[in-house]
Amino acid sequence: MNQPTQTDALIIGAGPVGLFQVFELGLLEIKSHVIDSLPAVGGQCIELYPDKPIYDIPAIPVCTGRELTNNLLKQIEPFAPQFHLGQEVTSLECQGDGHFLVSTSQGKQFLSKTVFVAAGVGAFQPRTLKLEGIEAFEGKQLFYHVNDPERFTDKQIVICGGGDSALDWALHLVGKAKSVTLLHRRDDFKATPKAIGEMRRLCAEQKMALLIGQISSFETKHGRLCALQVTNIDGLSQTIPVDDLLVFFGLSPKLGPIADWGLNIDRKQITVDTEKFQTNIPGIYAVGDINIYPGKKKLILSGFHEAALAAFAAAAYLQPEKQIPLQYTTTSPKLHKALGVSSPNIE
Repeated sequence: MNQPTQTDALIIGAGPVGLFQVFELGLLEIKSHVIDSLPAVGGQCIELYPDKPIYDIPAIPVCTGRELTNNLLKQIEPFAPQFHLGQEVTSLECQGDGHFLVSTSQGKQFLSKTVFVAAGVGAFQPRTLKLEGIEAFEGKQLFYHVNDPERFTDKQIVICGGGDSALDWALHLVGKAKSVTLLHRRDDFKATPKAIGEMRRLCAEQKMALLIGQISSFETKHGRLCALQVTNIDGLSQTIPVDDLLVFFGLSPKLGPIADWGLNIDRKQITVDTEKFQTNIPGIYAVGDINIYPGKKKLILSGFHEAALAAFAAAAYLQPEKQIPLQYTTTSPKLHKALGVSSPNIE
């Protein structure tokens, strides 16, 4: 068996708050590993509204979820965090020496001195297509995430959904796939006006197709998915050929195994104090939307504040004999060195 990866801090969740937690820990010379159930960093910002504007990040009048994620990744570059994506934490066990043994769905193990739960509202799982037997094609011809767009070249693609992900991939694959059909249960879309307008233009030019209805059954040939039966709101059906089926029905958050770790839970959220943002288990902290305390507001900027205080608390926990001074990135040569920037001469 492989030996567990040892680390000072393990962050569960790679959304904006989890990424900023890396930064705050890095300033205090605490290295971290980051785990997320999604295949890419960014959490809800990337999965739910990558190109929609966010207006309440301090000093940034407006940015998209994608821009915020990219800026946070750039900010934490000096601390070289290691990411472990596309896997869910399945267990957390307190060890006799105060460490935490954490296991993931991919069989990886970590032995960490501290744990930061920044899992938003839980581990996101894709909402699946409810059609008996269709799960046999998952990962072969049925996909809820796109990891390799090139595999769809010259294929007959059907994309289900009416949000940003569905329209973005439909637009991306037009001209690459043999055909692209967007299938949605109604002629109303929750995507950017630009994407909706582009989709309708391409449909008018017959470069892609739009069908309003739902999949009622499917056909196979030689063990492969070959056609879909689509029924519209009037009950009329038609058969469309398919090589690959992409389904983007959104994500469903689940607290999952976190509920079994012995943490105090209130309405599917982890209770913390407001001094350290520590849970009832010393060494385990919860920041962002996953936690709850009196006056809690589910805002990204609130999560940033929580991450800063949790980092200082963790530094004191890791080195109780050492005084942790408050330093400023504006003036501290030590912090400048950690960030890889030059120290200005400040009178």
